Amino acid sequence: MNYWLVKSEPEAYSWEDFVKLGRDHWDGVRNYQARNNMQAMKEDDWVLFYHSGKAREVVGVSKVVRESYQDPTTADERWVVVDLVPVRKLTQPVSLKQIKADARLQAIALIKQSRLSVVPLTKEEYEIILGMGEG
Repeated sequence: MNYWLVKSEPEAYSWEDFVKLGRDHWDGVRNYQARNNMQAMKEDDWVLFYHSGKAREVVGVSKVVRESYQDPTTADERWVVVDLVPVRKLTQPVSLKQIKADARLQAIALIKQSRLSVVPLTKEEYEIILGMGEG
């Protein structure tokens, strides 16, 4: 099992939008490294949902329910999507400031590769953030 974090600006696509749909494909990725991360996602992998932009906080937990396939928003075969389902909203959002302040998270891809919209997490990083969000 693998662990991931996906980022979206809440003004464009929020956790609440995702929950309303109940299942959605993660599309619009046009960065090769983020695409490669999506291609590595497997069914039942856990995914943290992060609001980027002004919010900068992890707000929910989701799961991969369909592995990578052609992005339906483009005919360009280089780009893929995965299907995700929301599992639960965190009890309290976990801010980027909190993540940066935790010594155990200093090597996290969210900080080291801040421009990527899809980043891998270690199991420990995932569990630390989840613990922070569940109080």
